[in-house]
Amino acid sequence: MTTTESLVAGLSRWCEAIVARLPLGLNRLVAPTFLGFALINSFTFGIDLALLTALHGWLHLPVWLSVTMAYICAFGLSFVLNRTFNFHSHAPVGRQAVVYMVVVVINYLAFILGVGSGLAALGLEYHLSRLLAGACEAVYIYSAMRWVVFRGPDTAVMSQSV
Repeated sequence: MTTTESLVAGLSRWCEAIVARLPLGLNRLVAPTFLGFALINSFTFGIDLALLTALHGWLHLPVWLSVTMAYICAFGLSFVLNRTFNFHSHAPVGRQAVVYMVVVVINYLAFILGVGSGLAALGLEYHLSRLLAGACEAVYIYSAMRWVVFRGPDTAVMSQSV
């Protein structure tokens, strides 16, 4: 077993163990892939915010350009990490990447530009507007990854809930 395979298996086991211990019947509602998504995308969202801060706060690029560049980097990383560590996909990457790009473009237009830039334009501090947009996009992106991008027998086996 390679190091990557070991890490993948370890993350899956850890997510399954944590979800199994959730109280109040939440273990029947929360899929292990949702926890894996939350962990991976929290990390990539941190990368997104760090890049946004560097590009806009330090390099003084326009907010729209900084958000766009940070977003592209973070979502590319999210795709690779979720495909490998969370959804365990072995399907051809080309089709998945194209579908994911469509999902990401819709997300970008609706939540990043629509919600995030809209709130910033209304005077809300740009980090806070990005956090609010991030909450909206998390629900959309997880749903799209689970049931559209990485759909198939690999994801159906991971959990029967959520």
